[in-house]
Amino acid sequence: MASKRKILFVHPLGVNWMPGQKDMSRIANIMPPLGLCGLAAWAEQHGHSAHIHDCYAFPGRDEKIDSWIRTEQPDFVGFSTTTSSFLDAARLAERIKAAYPQVRTIVGGVHVSALRESLMRDYPMFDYGVVGEGEEPLLALLEDQDLDNVPGLLLRRGDDVAFTGLQEATLDLDSLPFPAYGALEGFPGAYKLPIFNYPKGPGTTAVSSRGCPYQCSYCDRSVFRRSFRFNSAEYIVELLGHLRGSFGVRHVNFYDDLFTFNRERVVAFCESLLKSNLRMTFNCAARAEHLDQDLLGMLKRAGCWMISLGIESGDADLLKRHRSRADLEMIRERVDWIRGAGIRAKGLFMLGLPGETEETADHSLEYILSLPLDEFNLAKFTPFPGSPLFEEIHQSGSMEDRWDLMNCLNFVYVPEGFTAERLEERFHEFYRSYFQRPRVLLGYLAMVRHSPESWLRFLRNLGDFMGLQRSFRR
Repeated sequence: MASKRKILFVHPLGVNWMPGQKDMSRIANIMPPLGLCGLAAWAEQHGHSAHIHDCYAFPGRDEKIDSWIRTEQPDFVGFSTTTSSFLDAARLAERIKAAYPQVRTIVGGVHVSALRESLMRDYPMFDYGVVGEGEEPLLALLEDQDLDNVPGLLLRRGDDVAFTGLQEATLDLDSLPFPAYGALEGFPGAYKLPIFNYPKGPGTTAVSSRGCPYQCSYCDRSVFRRSFRFNSAEYIVELLGHLRGSFGVRHVNFYDDLFTFNRERVVAFCESLLKSNLRMTFNCAARAEHLDQDLLGMLKRAGCWMISLGIESGDADLLKRHRSRADLEMIRERVDWIRGAGIRAKGLFMLGLPGETEETADHSLEYILSLPLDEFNLAKFTPFPGSPLFEEIHQSGSMEDRWDLMNCLNFVYVPEGFTAERLEERFHEFYRSYFQRPRVLLGYLAMVRHSPESWLRFLRNLGDFMGLQRSFRR
C-alpha cells in the first residue's frame, strides 16, 4: 500500500468585483469550493490526509497558509482556479515554493484545462497541472504512480511541458464520497447563499451532475467536454440527509448546469425526498425545454423554491447565433408554468455578446420587462478560454486580455459598435429598469415573510447596498 500523503488544498481569492468599487460579491454570496471539497474527501477515502484553506471565505490570510505548511509539512499543495483567480493561485504558489521548495504544487480547474501546456510553460511555480476531472490524476500523484500513463496530467520535462492526454469520463459519480463540507472553516455559517434566493438558512450548494451535452458558444466545456453524467436520486437524498443531520442545513442550491435534464431521475428524487421527511427546500437551474407542468408540480411538492433559467438574450436573432433551441415564446411559457406551480422564477441574462447592438439590447430589455420574473441577473459577457467562440473573439470586437477581470462583472470584451462606457450605461439601465418597478419592489417587501434572513443580511449591509445603488444611478 502507498504511504500516507498529506495535501493542502487552497481556493484562491482572485478579483471578484469591479475595480475601484467595494467587493459586494462576498456580501451577497459566498459559495463553498465544492471541487476541492470533493477532492479532499476522495484523498481521505484513499487513506491520505487533506486540509482546505478557502481564501475567498477568509481573505488576507497568507500567513495562516504559511503557518499550516510550516507546522504540518504537507507533501503537496493543490489549487483549483477559475480564469479570474488563476493569478492569485500563481502568487501563492510562488510564495510557497520560495519558502518550502520541497512542497510540490498542483494546479487544476477550467483555466488550466483550457490553456494546458502553454499556461504551464509560463508559470513554473506549478509542478503539475490537471486537465479535466481531478480525482484520478490526484490519486496518481499522491500514490507515486507511473505518471506518463495517467491521462489528464501536465508534466514538466526540463524546460518543456508534456500532456498525457485527455481522460475518458468513466467515473461513477455515485461511487464518490460526499464532499468534505466539514473540512471548511466555519461551515455552514461562514458561507452564504445569494441574498433573497432562499427561504431559511443555513444553506449551502451541491452538485449532482457533471457536464452538459449542449454546445452554446459562450460556455467553457474544457473540463467535462460534452459528457453528461449524474448522481442517482438515492445518492442526492442521502447527501441532503447528511447535510441536514451533520450541519443543520435547511436549503440547498443545486449548482448543476442541467438539473432537470433526466426527467426520470428528477421524479425519483422528488418522490424519495418527500418520503424522507427531511423538510428541506432547494433551488435548481434548468433549460426551459426540460420542464413540463407535471414535473414542476412534483418539484414544488418536494420543496423546490426557485428555478433559474439561462435565457441570455431577449433578441431572437442574437440568441439563435449563440445557443440551440432559441425559442423566446417557449421560454415565456415556461416562466408562466414555473410561477403557476408556486415556484419562484429567476432569469439569467448576458449583455455584450458578439453581435450585440443597441437594437438587440433594446429587445432584451423589453423582453425582460415583459416576463413575470421574481429574480433577475444580468452578467457582463466574458469570453472564457475553452469556450467555442474564444479563438475568434478578436474578429468581432475589442478584447482586453486581463484574466483577473474575466469574472462576468467587467466588460473585458466590447462588441463592434459599442464602447465599454456605453455598455456600462446600458448595464445600469437594465438594472434600474427592472428593480425600480413597483411590482418588483413589492415582491422584495414580501420577502420579509418568505426570506427573513435575507432581509436581516440586507439591513446589516444597508450602507454598502445603498452605495451600489448610487453608483448605478450615476
